[in-house]
Amino acid sequence: MQTAPQKAVAYVRVSTEEQAVEGVSIEAQTKTLRAYATMKELDLVDVVVDEGVSGGKKLSCRAGGSQVSLLASRRKVQAVLACKLDRLFRNAADCLVTTAEWDKKAVALHLLDVGGQTIDTSSTMGRFFLTVMAGAAEMERGMARDRTVAAMAHMRSTNKRISRHIPFGYDLAPNGVDLVPIEPEQEAIKLIRILRDQGLSLRGIAAELDDLGIETKTGRKWNHNTVAAILKRAG
Repeated sequence: MQTAPQKAVAYVRVSTEEQAVEGVSIEAQTKTLRAYATMKELDLVDVVVDEGVSGGKKLSCRAGGSQVSLLASRRKVQAVLACKLDRLFRNAADCLVTTAEWDKKAVALHLLDVGGQTIDTSSTMGRFFLTVMAGAAEMERGMARDRTVAAMAHMRSTNKRISRHIPFGYDLAPNGVDLVPIEPEQEAIKLIRILRDQGLSLRGIAAELDDLGIETKTGRKWNHNTVAAILKRAG
């Protein structure tokens, strides 16, 4: 007697920035997942889409992701399909905890492209490779963050603009890149550091600056957050 094909749900996610990127778009992911399901003779019961959703949110906290989680937890499907690891999970911990729960429900995860390889966690080898690749992806994200922090620190140390916001104490040079010191604001920064060294609270410093008539960049009253940001940048 021929056994019925396993039921599967496919999951597709794009952030706002990725909408039009070839290979990441909803249409591209859906086409790839449907072809995979056909090749594996899986009964694809649904394609769940999270459009304009950041990968930083936990799967179960996304509108579409919660549907997938529910189908898996209730054993309505035996497989979850996704193109890449980062479509589903925000980090390695999220991935491993979620797939461990799915494994208890006999729900396998199929990832079509993990370092150029397909992973199917219905096998011991597939679960092992998922653990390795999830850790590697987490390490790469961490290294990317470290590189960004280092680059921004270097730009800050050389008085280069790193955002739309022009920090207190500086103005933008005509080249649109370099920051040039504004003497009155630099003196105000020195005063802020002195007051802080004297033990004054952030709110106390803000009140003192208002009393002295020292203006902020926006012309608004000083507040503790502004003072804290200036102290952080001043080091």
